[in-house]
Amino acid sequence: MIVKFLDIKKINNQYAQELYKASVDLIDSGWYINGESVTQFESELSKYIGVKHTIGVANGLDALRIILTGYLTLGKLKKGDEILVPANTYIASVLAITSVGLVPVLVEADDKTFNVTAESYNCKITQNTKAILCVHLYGQQSFSDELILLSKENNLLIIEDNAQSIGARFQNKKTGNLGNAAGFSFYPGKNLGALGDGGAITTNDDEFAKVVRAISNYGSDTKYHNTYQGFNSRLDEIQAKFLSIKLPYLDEENNKRKKIASLYLSEIKNIKITLPSNPLNSEEHVWHLFVIKCQNRDYLKDYLSSNGIETLIHYPIPPHKQKCYSEYEHLSLEKTEHQHKTVLSLPISPVMTIEEVHYVIKTINNF
Repeated sequence: MIVKFLDIKKINNQYAQELYKASVDLIDSGWYINGESVTQFESELSKYIGVKHTIGVANGLDALRIILTGYLTLGKLKKGDEILVPANTYIASVLAITSVGLVPVLVEADDKTFNVTAESYNCKITQNTKAILCVHLYGQQSFSDELILLSKENNLLIIEDNAQSIGARFQNKKTGNLGNAAGFSFYPGKNLGALGDGGAITTNDDEFAKVVRAISNYGSDTKYHNTYQGFNSRLDEIQAKFLSIKLPYLDEENNKRKKIASLYLSEIKNIKITLPSNPLNSEEHVWHLFVIKCQNRDYLKDYLSSNGIETLIHYPIPPHKQKCYSEYEHLSLEKTEHQHKTVLSLPISPVMTIEEVHYVIKTINNF
């Protein structure tokens, strides 16, 4: 049996007829940028998340970069300010910070949940700390009452990196509606994936929404009038159409992920494997990834591959060990480095069959 890590073609084939029709309709419309399809999707996503404003952008990195630029433009941040960010995250979280002249302060994540606690953030706060980039990693929200209190006591902005956790919740509010603003990615492999790149910003702040919408469109809120030094970062009409088709199925697909995760958690019994921990209500986790730990990770990966099971490593090299961030190489982040040496992501997707799931479980138990 061959078990793909993520069969994106099979996922999109479920909606093939709708996607084909949307493509033809768009071609016939003659309007390909900043049109009705983007406006419609923005409205639909705002309703789904429960926020006042959604601004479609080109990708998830741009979403975070434009959020930070918006706060710099409004004077709520200034060059050189420190932004707390998890050390265990995809590099885009850190790139967004450094690309606009801000300073990332890497904070180690909890070994069990892979997310950062309010206590850990608190230990890194200085007089230069102005914001927390709160990453909801692997599909699990990382908010808490303690984090809210910490931000209020220290007058910190909370920016959500919600690239991996669309549909997750904290106290009946969806991620993307918890902090001051949030960035989304619709990369094809995400729980809500486009058929190309795409991203969005959400917020309840009217002034901020107006500014970031202009920044994403060359800094212009009126054609040929450029108020800010902005970017060209817009969600394509075709991707907006595709996302509008797929959004109504998101909760159903997340529920399928939850069922697979439940089987993994209850039936993987190999003592060499450390299963992911979800101390919060399991309904809040949307399982973008199912990440286990194993001391012999590379051996396990090869063993699963030899048995036809595709796995991935999220992520093999932490940001502070990347060549582009050599200035941070001296940092001693033992937890993070250990996580990156031992983590392995198992297949989990809404199109996996029960037979495939049980095959993965059986194969791991025989390791």
